[in-house]
Amino acid sequence: MNTITAPDDRRAKRNVMVLVAAQAILGAQMPMIFTTAGLAGQSLAPNPCWATLPISAAVLGSMLSATPMSAFMQRRGRRAGFILGSAAGCFGAIIAAFGLLNHSFWMFVIAALFTGVYMSAQGFYRFAATDTASDGFKPKAISYVMAGGLLSAIIGPQLVKVTSDAMVIPFLGTYFGVIAVNLVGVWLFAFLDIPMPAQVSRDAPIEGRSRAELLREPVIIVAIICATVSYALMNLVMTSTPLAVVGCGYQTSNAADIVSAHVLAMYAPSFFTGHLIARFGVEKIVALGLVILAGAGAVAMSGLDLQHFFLALILLGVGWNFGFIGGTTMLARAHSPVERGRIQGVNDAIVFGGVTVASLSSGQLMNCSGSDVQTGWQMVNLAMLPFLVLAGGALIWLAMRPKTA
Repeated sequence: MNTITAPDDRRAKRNVMVLVAAQAILGAQMPMIFTTAGLAGQSLAPNPCWATLPISAAVLGSMLSATPMSAFMQRRGRRAGFILGSAAGCFGAIIAAFGLLNHSFWMFVIAALFTGVYMSAQGFYRFAATDTASDGFKPKAISYVMAGGLLSAIIGPQLVKVTSDAMVIPFLGTYFGVIAVNLVGVWLFAFLDIPMPAQVSRDAPIEGRSRAELLREPVIIVAIICATVSYALMNLVMTSTPLAVVGCGYQTSNAADIVSAHVLAMYAPSFFTGHLIARFGVEKIVALGLVILAGAGAVAMSGLDLQHFFLALILLGVGWNFGFIGGTTMLARAHSPVERGRIQGVNDAIVFGGVTVASLSSGQLMNCSGSDVQTGWQMVNLAMLPFLVLAGGALIWLAMRPKTA
């Protein structure tokens, strides 16, 4: 009688634990920065239309570094790449602190580019979780690592509350906190146990598909579209939220609480998203995420009370979780290990390219598309509609293709 031995995922589970801790500790800097960068940018910018440019610069830095970071990890390993990302995050926070000290908007923007390098490295945590995992454990590994963001959602905003007014210059203490987070968190990667990728000689034939061939694969196309739309729309609305909350007469602490609730909603579903994907199929979960994102926009447009902001941002986080984790799972299943260095970097470059446009558009729509805060906030949320239609149409197109195609 033949028996089937279940795959041994002990190494993968250990790596997931390390990556969860990194997501929680190092990842705390992202809600810290997203809560304060727009407000700090608004105080430094020569024109309020450029208030969210520092956030856009961070996402642009992530987009520009995604492909080189992926190639670096393919040559030097995940650990080296993650340490490099943390060093860049620390360096960016140091420059940002100097920008605040010197009241230099453009120094603050340059600092954000280095923050983007860290942001790019953090984006590969989810892929690293699958490197030593069996096919059955991959969606769960991705979900668990993303769930590490729950702690970052608590740590980051609480640090903002403690540090934002701790010094004479607003938010200077927050960036000192970001420096400390990077210095402490980087030591986690000593416990990461992911083998170095196999190196291929220059004269050896290329294994697997080329980037062009991979980008013609329908599942990969739809995965990238859905992940990009989910992430970009989440960023579009989240970037404007502190500006809208403070602009409506509420306090910075209220904005921090709303961002905290949003980030919790981004990561809390991760405990069961992988199980939902395994049970119902990845396409259905991505579709549900798009519907929830649409619901977030509808709630945001229905009022400006604090409960409207809270509910809209919570729905925004859940919709992002289903759409982005689903898109990541689709991509991870559609390429071989030898192809990961080619497609993962391209995927993240496209995703963060969309997020860059969204974050830059967010400030323009919020501050320069109407005469008041309410009009700007309405325009931000209305802008979600065409992109939700695009992603939904891509999913329908994939579902209607013949299964043999």
